[in-house]
Formats: sequence, C-alpha cells, structure tokens
Amino acid sequence: MSFFRPEARAQLWRWREVIAAVGVVLIGIWMVAGPGLLLAIPGYALILGGVALAWLGVQRGRFRGADGGAGAVQVDEGQVSYFGPLTGGTVALREMDSLTLDGAMFPAHWRLTQRGQPALLIPVNAAGAEALFDAFATLPGLRTERMLSMLNANSHQAVVIWRRSPPGQNPQQLH
Repeated sequence: MSFFRPEARAQLWRWREVIAAVGVVLIGIWMVAGPGLLLAIPGYALILGGVALAWLGVQRGRFRGADGGAGAVQVDEGQVSYFGPLTGGTVALREMDSLTLDGAMFPAHWRLTQRGQPALLIPVNAAGAEALFDAFATLPGLRTERMLSMLNANSHQAVVIWRRSPPGQNPQQLH
C-alpha cells in the first residue's frame, strides 16, 4: 500500500538529490545553531556540502524527464549503448565527434555521431537515459547549462550541443 500517487512518487524520485540536500543543510544549520561551538565547524561543512549537492541535484533533475520511452540506454566504461526496438548501437565517448539534440523527432532524440559509424539516435525518455547526464559531462568543453536549457526549450529543430574541436586546436585558451 502506497501513500503517494505514482505521479507524485515519480516527481519526488526525479528531485531526490535536492530533497537529500535540503536535509543535509537543515542538519548543518541545527549543528551551527544548536548544541555549541564544537559542532559549528562540521555544521558549516554540512551546509556547504548540502548547497553543492543541491546545485548538482537541480541540474540532474532538469535533465531527467519522463520515462517510458522506447529502448534502453547503458553507459559502461566510456561507451554509450542503446538497445531499441528497431535500432541500436554503441558509441565510444572519447571518439565521439558531435552531440545533437534533435527536437524534430517525437520524442526528441539525442544524436551521437562518431566517425566511421552511423549516428546513434537515443530518445530522451528511453529507460536509463538519466545516465547520459554523467556521460555527457565528461565531454571536453561541454556547457552543461546550454544543454539543459535546450533540452527544456522544446524546440522542434536539431541543435548541436557539442562538437569536438579539430586536432591541434585548443578550445580553451589561457590568454
């Protein structure tokens, strides 16, 4: 017997890191304001850790969408695999050339391209697609905020989120 509707349970699970972060921050505040100065230093550390966890949790919560899409995603040792009812394939993250969010398809699809292979199309609502957040975060130069804003914009066109820079060109210059 459950006290929550399935939709409410899904929303709580989507934002689970943020809920945990609020709990950590509240414990930290209690330690700072409560028993004495001995617990103030660990309390401040808990508050800082909770704020960092909340920031990461908000990003992850924005990335997660509704489940129930076709196929399943698996990320294992730098390799993204998609097993769909009609298509599938694998792409190595270190050999990936570009990442595109194709909103023209319904539902929107991630398009992962790798030289010498056909593009791998993954629905944003495929089972296990939340693991793609951590996988995409390892791509050099990826702007996470841009990816999240494009994902939540519901655009009906293909948008290049990330593209590997040509060899010998450093995308991040120091001067």
